[in-house]
Amino acid sequence: MGEKWVLMKTAQTPTNIAVIKYWGKRDETLILPVNDSISVTLDPAHLCTTTTVAVSPAFQQDRMWLNGKEISLSGGRYQNCLREIRKRAREVEDKERGIKIEKKDWEKLHLHIASYNNFPTAAGLASSAAGFACLVFALAKLMNVSEDESQLSAIARQGSGSACRSLFGGFVKWIMGKEDDGSDSLAVQLVDEKHWEDLFIIIAVVSSRQKETSSTSGMRESVETSLLLQHRAKEVVPKRTIQMEEAIQNRDFASFAKLACADSNQFHAVCLDTLPPIFYMNDTSHRQVLVYRCWIISYVEKWNRSEGTPQVAYTFDAGPNAVLIARDRKAAAQLIQRLLFYFPPKSDTDLDSYLLGDKTILKDAGLGGLKDVEALSPPPENGSAQKYPGDVSYFICTRPGKGPILLSNDKLALLDPETGLPK
Repeated sequence: MGEKWVLMKTAQTPTNIAVIKYWGKRDETLILPVNDSISVTLDPAHLCTTTTVAVSPAFQQDRMWLNGKEISLSGGRYQNCLREIRKRAREVEDKERGIKIEKKDWEKLHLHIASYNNFPTAAGLASSAAGFACLVFALAKLMNVSEDESQLSAIARQGSGSACRSLFGGFVKWIMGKEDDGSDSLAVQLVDEKHWEDLFIIIAVVSSRQKETSSTSGMRESVETSLLLQHRAKEVVPKRTIQMEEAIQNRDFASFAKLACADSNQFHAVCLDTLPPIFYMNDTSHRQVLVYRCWIISYVEKWNRSEGTPQVAYTFDAGPNAVLIARDRKAAAQLIQRLLFYFPPKSDTDLDSYLLGDKTILKDAGLGGLKDVEALSPPPENGSAQKYPGDVSYFICTRPGKGPILLSNDKLALLDPETGLPK
C-alpha cells in the first residue's frame, strides 16, 4: 500500500430551530443543559452544512477550512469531538484501492476537514449546530463508527449544544440528562419530517453580521445572575415540554403556536433578567429592535386573534432574525404577502434574490415580481400602510426537513480526492 492515498467522506447536515429553547448549562465543558429542549429540523436544501473529511498517511497534521478559510482546530470543542470519534473508530478497508486502516492506526493518522454553510455563519441561524453535527456524522462514517445517531448526538453536543438536535430530521428533543458524565444527555427524534408536512417556516434575516454577545458567554451570565432562568428550568420547561410533545404528536397548531411564542418570549425575558442585560434583538440597531421585533410579535398576535385561531407562530433565537412558522401553505402565502408588503425589498433588489429557499410560495401568494409586491394592499387586520424597506436583508422559505445524509457524488466533495486539500 502506497503512502499517497486519500480516503474521503462527504456529508450534509441541516440546521434546526428550537421551539422550546435551550439556554443555560449545568456543565460548560461537557455542554450539559439546565433544561430539555425541542426543535424542528429545517430542509437541508435551504439551510445546511456540507462537510468533507479526509484521512491520509501523507497529512502532517489535523487541518480544517470553514467557508474556504483555514481555521484552528486547537479549540476544546473541536478536540472533544475529534477525540471521542477517534476513540470509537473501527477497522476500515477499501479493497478496490488496496487501503486498510487498522483500529489502532486512527490515533496516528491526521485528518483534513472542509466545511461550508449555505447560510450566514454566527448570525443566529444555528450554523454551529449544523457544523458540529455534520463534522461528527461525517467522521463517524469515515471511521466506520458503530454508534447510532442518538449516541453520536452526545458527541456532537460537546461541540455545540444545539448540534445534538441536528442528527435527526423532523421534530427532535434534546434530553437534558442527569448523569455527571453527560452520557444520558442526548437527542431523540419525536417525529420525522413527514409527520407534519403542512408546516411552512419563513425566516426573516435581518443581519448576517456576527452576534455581539456570544451564546456561550450569554448563557454563563444568565445562569449566574438570572432568577427567572432558575424558575424557568425548574418549573416552566418540564411542563411546557410535555405539552409541546403532545401538540406535535397531535399536529395541534393552536397549542403549538401558543407554546412556541410563549417560550421565545420567556427566553428573551431571561436575557433581559441577566446582569448585564443581553439584547439579542439589538445587534443591528435600536430602531430595528423597536420596529422589527415588537412589530413582528404584535402583528402576528393581532393577525392570529383576527382569524380566531393561530395562523402563524413566531420564535426568535439568540439573534435578531425572526422565524415564523405557518400552519399550512395557505397561511404561508398570506404571511409572505404581509411580510413583503411591510418589508419590501430595496428598489435595486429583485424578488428572486429576496426570497430564498422554497420559491413556490410566491406563486400561491400571486407574486411574480416587484410590481406585484408594489401593488399589494394593506392587510385587513392592520390598517397601517407604513413600510420598512431595507430592514430585512432577505427571507428564507423552508419546511421541516430530513436529518444528515452521506453524499456519494465526489463532485460535491469540498476536498480534492488526490491531494486532500480544498478544491
